This record gives sequence, C-alpha cells and structure tokens, in this order.
Amino acid sequence: MAIFRQKLPQLEGKVFITDGGLETVLVFQQQLELPEFAAYDLLRQPKGYKKLVSYYKTYAELAQHYQLGLVLETPTWRASSDWGAKLGDSPDTLKKLNFQSVELLEQIRAEYQNEKTMIVISGNLGPRGDGYKPTELMSAREAQRYHNEQIATFAMSEVDMVSALTLNYVEEAIGITLSALEHNLPVCISFTLETDGNLPTGESLEQAINLVDRETDQGPVYYMINCAHPRHFKHLFQNQEDWHARVKGLRGNASCLSHAELDESEILDDGNPAEFGAELVGLKSLSPHLSVLGGCCGTDHRHIEQICKNLASKFVPLAV
Repeated sequence: MAIFRQKLPQLEGKVFITDGGLETVLVFQQQLELPEFAAYDLLRQPKGYKKLVSYYKTYAELAQHYQLGLVLETPTWRASSDWGAKLGDSPDTLKKLNFQSVELLEQIRAEYQNEKTMIVISGNLGPRGDGYKPTELMSAREAQRYHNEQIATFAMSEVDMVSALTLNYVEEAIGITLSALEHNLPVCISFTLETDGNLPTGESLEQAINLVDRETDQGPVYYMINCAHPRHFKHLFQNQEDWHARVKGLRGNASCLSHAELDESEILDDGNPAEFGAELVGLKSLSPHLSVLGGCCGTDHRHIEQICKNLASKFVPLAV
C-alpha cells in the first residue's frame, strides 16, 4: 500500500539517503546493455529483474545498518511514451512495466523497512528529451499532456510520491507538477545544473524554483538538485536565503566533469567516494533544510556509504 503518500517522512525532519546512479552502475560496472539507457528494460526477464533486486537491496542494507530513511526510485526514468516507442513498447506494455517496477520496490520495502528505516517508494519520471541538453522543448501544457500517462499509472499504484529527475528547463517541470497535482500525488522536481550552478537554459536555480512555484501555487512538495557534482552548486548555499527551504534533496554526480565532457567520455569517472560523501554532507551543514542525500551519474554504494558515514558522525549517530 502507499504508506506515506499522505505524510512523507522526509518532510518531518528524518534524514534519508537514496541509491546511486542506477544506469551508470548497470552499464559501466555490470556491463549490461540498456537500450536508450532504459533500466526498466531489465524487468522483462528474470535475470534482469534479479539484477535490479540485488541493486536496490544494497542500498536498503546501507540504510538499515546506519538507521537512516531511504527513498527508492523506480527504474522508470525512460519508461514514458517517446522513449518506450524507441524500444518498441506500446502504451499497455509501458503501463504494465511501470506497475511492475513499483511492485519490485514494494518487495524491498517489505523485507527491509523497520521503525528506524522508513522506505519511501517514488515513481521516477525522466525528461522527454535529453537529460543533459534542453532539446524537444515543450510548453507547460504540452509537458502536462506528455507525462500524464505515466503519472496516472503511478497514481493507481502504491507509490508514495513521484520524482522528476534531470529536468533542464522550467516548462517541463511545471507540466509534470500540474499533472501530479491532478492525480493527487506528491511530486519532487529535481533540476540538472551545469558547472556554474545554473540550469542548462541559463536560469538560476532560484529563478527556476520561483517560476515553478508561481505557476503551480507551490505545487512540488520539495525540489532537488541532481546530475551535478557538489562543487558545482556549493556556492548556492553559502548564504542562507528563503528559497533554500524549498530544496530538500541533493543527488550529486561522482565526477567534476561538465555534461559535455561526460557525454564524450567512454569510461566511467567515479571520482573520489570519500571526498564526495564529505562534500555532499557538508552542504547539509550550510543548509539544514536538506533531508535527502544520494547519488546520480557515476556513483554507487561506495559513495552512498560515505554519505552515511559522514551523516553518522555529524548529524545522526547510531543508537547505542
């Protein structure tokens, strides 16, 4: 059942982790073929399904060990109509696979959740176009129509919320928010940032958040930053400002490279997990509103464990 849909625990002060970069782990570390970078494709076969289960269990075990909450995203970043069509999937097939992705995470929650480790299931939405480059730009209404099918499917499932990751322009964020509100689903909007801390379209994060909030009557339950290294956005939190309260999550890239450089790279840059964990958790010291910390491209369980260790030493020591 959707345990937390009416009251998300990451909004109540408890600290949560997320997983790492699902697709980069599967492709670069496990040498799996993901057509169009679509992790949901693994749901079709028992072997692929087991790979996903194993991946998610790794992070559930970390959360349980360090007595932290856990937000798990379904492997459906590419499971919307345009991307699904590239894999030959009909709307009915996509609906079935989106449902199946939620059921997978329900199994993980049933096995690992306890009173100290609450597990929030989030339906993961990706952009209609490229996650790094603002292509195929839509109006807010077009974006609402495009994403509505996947969001409607999640609304009929047991997700607690939906999260839109790697968004790189404001109108798509507005459209997704409006669709989620229509279906009474809590929604997190997560923007991709460039090395200067701005969106690829040039807006500052503050401008983007203010625009989405204005057009949706503060529709998102919170915002996140993802697909950028902590050093790329640390300066945004140097001075406390009112809009910081809307940013409650960070999912950082392992690499300090720009998106253009990452696009050209044929090998995975996994950075320095220890430095990554210290730098990401250090941002929580600058912005106490942050309650969800995790990884994006190039990160894996090592990076997330370093987040856990830094959280344990600075904010949430293990109970004795």
